[in-house]
Amino acid sequence: MANHKSALKRIRSNAAKRLRNRYQAKTTRNAIKKLRNTTSKEEAQALLPRVTSMLDRLAKKNVIHKNKAANNKSKLTKFVNKLA
Repeated sequence: MANHKSALKRIRSNAAKRLRNRYQAKTTRNAIKKLRNTTSKEEAQALLPRVTSMLDRLAKKNVIHKNKAANNKSKLTKFVNKLA
């Protein structure tokens, strides 16, 4: 157990940040899955900017690595462009 007041506060803030990060990461993963399961090009093109924005935000906050965000965005863009 922590001995200092600041260490106790750090534990509390880390727990809150962890929950927020997990929620945002899971929401983004679900959005990616929804985009991948889309068959219509119009719907996919509407979803792509939202998913890209979510990935950029996670990378900016270091929830996911910036290269992982870039790889996901690249693959999703290729997927949307390939749809007929």
